[in-house]
Amino acid sequence: MTPDSTIDTIDTIDTIDDVLVVGAGAMGTQIGAAYALAGYRVTTGDLAPEALDQSRDEAQRRLRRLAEKGTFSRDEVDSALERMMYTTDSLEAARTTDFVLEAAVERIDIKRQLFADLDEAAPEHVILATNSSTIPSSLLMDATARPDRVCNMHFFNPALVMNCVEVVRNPQTSDATVEAALGMVHRLGKQPVRLNKEIPGFVANRLLGALRNEALRLEADGVASYQDIDVAARTALGHPMGPFELMDLVGIDVSYLIRLSEYEQSGDPADLPHPSVQKLYEQGRYGRKNGRGWYEYTS
Repeated sequence: MTPDSTIDTIDTIDTIDDVLVVGAGAMGTQIGAAYALAGYRVTTGDLAPEALDQSRDEAQRRLRRLAEKGTFSRDEVDSALERMMYTTDSLEAARTTDFVLEAAVERIDIKRQLFADLDEAAPEHVILATNSSTIPSSLLMDATARPDRVCNMHFFNPALVMNCVEVVRNPQTSDATVEAALGMVHRLGKQPVRLNKEIPGFVANRLLGALRNEALRLEADGVASYQDIDVAARTALGHPMGPFELMDLVGIDVSYLIRLSEYEQSGDPADLPHPSVQKLYEQGRYGRKNGRGWYEYTS
């Protein structure tokens, strides 16, 4: 089947009602909440019951905060919360879903096995999308029998607030799959960025990566402290936060694993995690999520 083939059975934007989000971490939690606010019935799946409990609490906290700020009405938030469900059996949930968005750990082996399992469980027409920004769907598609219905659909953190979603096709992704994904992004009230071919890091993260790498070099060379570099980014460039603050928000562990994944794909030593990031990772300083990264955080 070619990427331009017409797929009579594929879900269109008008026929997708039930969404399965696999992975109850920070991104999966907020992506699920964004889908629920847009009117979708959402099931968030994770193997760890405690992760699901935390995800439920976090989604409730964030959505109610939006109601307090007047971004959404209380009724809209209450309705969204009623549409959100949680399960430790993602494969069972996949049997009755219309669309799957994977937001699991950034490891190719885990994602490939997950996609293979989801492919067996989900109805034939269902699209399997990954939120990954570093693992292109071409590395996952052959784990399934539906390469034409596999793509990247990359949200940005915090997903409830950030309006950009990158939709990236692999060489086998059909036009129908791309159009369905783009339609979902519009229904979420967000702005899609269509990538016509895969490239490591996609668009936004390649731009951010250039800034991050220069900031790390400046700090390591003693040109300026990480605090002052963040000040420069905020006050001179107009960024909402500096590159070190952003690393803490995204997660030092996430940044570290993303760089490892890029290195595995390219083999270029320049893509390895910066020594400063590796040091923080090995110290267990993961950023905001555990209170210690480049900065110290209180509860």
